[in-house]
Amino acid sequence: MNESELYKSLGVLTKNRDRWKENIPYVSSLLAHDAVKIQAKALWLLGEIGLVDPVSAQDTVPAIASFCDHPVPLLRARAVNALGRIGRGSYSVIAPWWKGLFRLAADGAAEVRLSFVWASENIAVNTPDLYENHLTVFEKLLYDADDRVRMEAPEIFRVLGKRRPEFVRPFLEQLRQVSETDEHRVVRLHCLGAIKATVSKEAN
Repeated sequence: MNESELYKSLGVLTKNRDRWKENIPYVSSLLAHDAVKIQAKALWLLGEIGLVDPVSAQDTVPAIASFCDHPVPLLRARAVNALGRIGRGSYSVIAPWWKGLFRLAADGAAEVRLSFVWASENIAVNTPDLYENHLTVFEKLLYDADDRVRMEAPEIFRVLGKRRPEFVRPFLEQLRQVSETDEHRVVRLHCLGAIKATVSKEAN
């Protein structure tokens, strides 16, 4: 099976959830494939499997986490994405690697910083208390040089605002400022969404 055929077969497997669990060892083995495209697809699929069945996927987590230091930015991004999805399914499965994810907030590649925020949102959905003392990391990302990162950064404040508004309250002024001054409309809207989620939760 050539690379193109293999990629297509993974796409078919992605749509066939009934076969996910039995194929975890096979998909995990593709992390050692020569092609970045296949490795990236395998990381993504393992993350989706882990969201649905984190216990079955837990043996793959060390291998996934090792890609957080890979020289290829796409693979670093996909690794942190996968850990975020698995961590949303069950934080305990990725707990030993959680603190290490924060170094990716300062990664040189924007796609990795973006994935860090997105993964953090996923984890925060079910374990928001983890982020109580870490929101200054995301505050800095509100001013990131990359538009996509700035668009995503307010979203963790929105996620936490719905669950732990007291965590977000100290950052409402920064969110308001960005909602009025950022050059990108989506960034402004997402900041307003985070403010609304926080204030609405506190009012209830």
